[in-house]
Amino acid sequence: MILTTTETLPGREVSEILGLVRGNVVRARFVGRDIVAGLRTLVGGEVDEYTKLMAEAREQALDRMIEDAMRLGADAIIGMRITTSLIMQGSSEILAYGTAVRLK
Repeated sequence: MILTTTETLPGREVSEILGLVRGNVVRARFVGRDIVAGLRTLVGGEVDEYTKLMAEAREQALDRMIEDAMRLGADAIIGMRITTSLIMQGSSEILAYGTAVRLK
């Protein structure tokens, strides 16, 4: 599956637009990670525990979006975006979305 944030693919032509595809995941913080992250904020620097949590969530949202596109028979997803929003204290939604297309 070709993924791009652009609206076109150089050297490729879109033959059919299949529609919006999306994948989302809601992740909550874990008490164990919060304790380690809280200690890390005392000394400063990157909070690796949350960086890993968000990276895993983004990959899961992307995988779900790709599965949605494959169900439609897409070759590519163009105009892809990822957004994050706070659902409640301690949990966030990661949403990946784009336009599923077939290529010539």
